[in-house]
Amino acid sequence: MKTLRAARAFNRRTFLKGALGAGTAAIGAPYIVRNAFASSGELSLLTWSDEVPNPVIPEFTKKTGIKVRTTPFSQNEEQINKLQATDGEGFDLCMPSFSRAPEFRELEVIAPFDTNKLKLDAIIPTMLAGSTSLWTWDGKLYHVPHCWGTEAISWRTDLTDLKYDSLSFGTLWAPEYKGKLQGRPHSLLLGIGLWWDASGKLPTDRMRDSYKDEETARKIYDPITKFAVENKAQIKQFWDSADNTKSGFLENGCVIGQTWDGPILSLKKQGKPVSFMAPQEGAITWIDGWAMTKGATNIDQAYEFLNFVHTPEVAAMVADGSGYNPVVKGADAFLSEASKKNFAEAYPGDALDKLWLRPPDTSWYTQLRNEYAEKFKAA
Repeated sequence: MKTLRAARAFNRRTFLKGALGAGTAAIGAPYIVRNAFASSGELSLLTWSDEVPNPVIPEFTKKTGIKVRTTPFSQNEEQINKLQATDGEGFDLCMPSFSRAPEFRELEVIAPFDTNKLKLDAIIPTMLAGSTSLWTWDGKLYHVPHCWGTEAISWRTDLTDLKYDSLSFGTLWAPEYKGKLQGRPHSLLLGIGLWWDASGKLPTDRMRDSYKDEETARKIYDPITKFAVENKAQIKQFWDSADNTKSGFLENGCVIGQTWDGPILSLKKQGKPVSFMAPQEGAITWIDGWAMTKGATNIDQAYEFLNFVHTPEVAAMVADGSGYNPVVKGADAFLSEASKKNFAEAYPGDALDKLWLRPPDTSWYTQLRNEYAEKFKAA
């Protein structure tokens, strides 16, 4: 598929240039939004539950008069189900993850952007390439980036002490954490695979071989899932949202986890006894973005919103409130000192050089991965 071939040009090295390049980018002008729709416009967003934090939407409404309705979701599968159920109607913008392009292309629930109405030059070029490399087909662009983040190791700092030099996805399975671990089933399986790749136990190309074809994937996932099932007593809870990731640490007795960065860094910013760090195998990296639904009716308002969130100040507002990282030029200049400190502590030493960028998820791969995740979860 042309989409998958194009994605090869957007690799970990390309992404890294974008992740580090924000600090040298020019700072844009303060955000200015036309008041063309004051008191008459509205907008419906299908959003990740923690990626459009307050006060982003109140500020947008204040500047434009456009009223915004949000429908939150916690997993890509949940978003896909909602869009399939309505054929994209009822929402103007949705938020697919960068790696889900092959699935969304097949589903035909999104519409192309009119790039003349977007301020794409405000986005860090290599971050924009994350969208253009995978989400361009029939000569049209279907996705623009919103934020990026990782999945790695989180823990209760008052209950255990972890150091970067020895931190691994394998740490999650150490005997001292029996009954104290949280994670998503499919993510934990990927983490085991990356751990085994790094140690030489799994002779694959850092789990990327599992994306080649079903036969190869099953050869890789069979022993991984067997190990996970045999060690399921390690699990305290499976999380499926930012909220129950937080409650796992604060209320449910979890001591360590494989989680997204945003929920944990948000808690850390509040002074809670938690931390987040990339392991030696490399933090699993993703980009989330925006797509126009096929059933969108508030088109002008949607473009107004996209150009609003792609200003440096608002991109920093998103990052400060969510714990994830901005994709807009100059946004780092507006980040809080706490956010900058959290980022430095999450990716110490050579951690940014080791980021593991998620490959594109084809339909067959997602189905297979979910099959093994359910075996683990139900065991």
